[in-house]
Amino acid sequence: MLHLLVAVVATGAVAFQAVLVFSGEAVLNDEVPPLATRLYRLAAYFTIQSNVLVAVTSWQLWRDPARDGRWWRPVRLAALVGITVTGLVHFVLLRPLLDLDGANWVVDKLLHMVVPVLAVLAWFLVGPRRRVTWRTVGESLVWPVVWTGWTLVVGALSGWYPYPFLNPANDGVGAVVVACLGITVLFLALFAGVRGLDHRLAPAPAGELSPASRAR
Repeated sequence: MLHLLVAVVATGAVAFQAVLVFSGEAVLNDEVPPLATRLYRLAAYFTIQSNVLVAVTSWQLWRDPARDGRWWRPVRLAALVGITVTGLVHFVLLRPLLDLDGANWVVDKLLHMVVPVLAVLAWFLVGPRRRVTWRTVGESLVWPVVWTGWTLVVGALSGWYPYPFLNPANDGVGAVVVACLGITVLFLALFAGVRGLDHRLAPAPAGELSPASRAR
C-alpha cells in the first residue's frame, strides 16, 4: 500500500504538470512556446524523468513488492537516487529562484518535495533491498550522464536549458562546470550511501517477501 501511495502521488504530480503545460503555463521563464516545444521541454526536465521513474517502479512494486530482475535493479536504483537529487537540488539551487502561486505552487511541491520524501521513505520502510551492487551503481549512472550530455549539447544549439545553473550565459562556463561537478559528487555520495544501507538493512519487513525471494 505504501508503494501504491508513492505511485499515485508521483503519477498525479506528473499528470498535473502536463495539464499546466498544455494550458500554456511557463515555469523558470516568461515565454510560452508552441505546444510541441513545451512538451519536449517538459520531458527534458530531470525532475519529470525522475518522477516518471519513481511512478513506474512504484506501480510495479505495488503489484509485486519483491520485484526483481537483471535490468530492474539499475532502473529502481536510478529512480531512488534520481528523485533524491531532484529534491535536494531543488531545495538548494532552484527554490530561491521561484515565485510561484496557485496550481504551479502545488505541483512544484508535489514534484520536488512530496514525491522525493515518499519515495525515500518507502524504500527505507519496506524495501525491497539487497538489490544494489557496484555494477548496479555503474549501470544506474548511465541515465544522469546521458541526460547531462544531451542537455548541454541541445542547450548550446537551441539556447534553452531546463535549469538556470546549466546555462553558461548566466554566470559563465566555469559556473556550469562547478555545478555539474557538485551534482556529480552528490550523485556518487548518494549511490554509495544507498549501496551501504542496502546491504545493512533488512531486505524487507518480515513476511513481505515470498519464500523464493527470501531464498535469493
